[in-house]
Amino acid sequence: MRTFVNWWKLISWQPMRIFGPLHLILLAVILVISALLAIACRKQWISPRATRLSVGALLAVNELGWWIYRYSREGVHSANLPLQLCDALVWLSVLACFTLVPVMVEFVYFAGIAGAGLALLTPDLAAPWPSYPAIYFFVAHGGIVVAVLLLAFGGFVHFRPGAVLRSFGLLLCYGVFVGAVDALYGSNYMYLRAKPKGGSPLDWFGPWPWYLAGAAALGLALFVILWVPVRRAGKS
Repeated sequence: MRTFVNWWKLISWQPMRIFGPLHLILLAVILVISALLAIACRKQWISPRATRLSVGALLAVNELGWWIYRYSREGVHSANLPLQLCDALVWLSVLACFTLVPVMVEFVYFAGIAGAGLALLTPDLAAPWPSYPAIYFFVAHGGIVVAVLLLAFGGFVHFRPGAVLRSFGLLLCYGVFVGAVDALYGSNYMYLRAKPKGGSPLDWFGPWPWYLAGAAALGLALFVILWVPVRRAGKS
């Protein structure tokens, strides 16, 4: 017990170290929950319908709680609108869990793993753990991953030919919309006008605007890679 208390004091109210013990534990928990739910639904050990609806509802409640918390403190302005890709992916994941619309499930799978997955690997946190903003970050982004892996591998849908290009096209369309908002208000949603200050994979691709092309190419490559497991799952 004393060891646990000392360990908790060590990680509490400290900036999260990327790939440190706490970060790795949180990533492992997300992957384990995703795998267990997908397997349990696929084998009918638990109710698939109740599971997907519960995951969608929990995502929605978590997101609503966060925006009530945030807007009650910051107010609403052009710099804190829910326009980041993962903001949209939360609600699209909720809708995908509720409706099982194929094009929506396909998009949230590819964009969710590529977007929320990379965010989880390189968390851009302004608050220390275990503050509410830090907890929210992992619940929201981890919840997206849990939801999309559940839908993709829990036996709910079969991905159709052309899913990669359809989903990538939708991502580009959303990027154009957000880019227009950024240009109009001088904001930086989706990091389309400047890279994150804390460092990210965007640093691999040089200065603006070249990193945008590099990020798009990386995204498409990730979509293609992510197609392999769902194609195999559909054949099994």
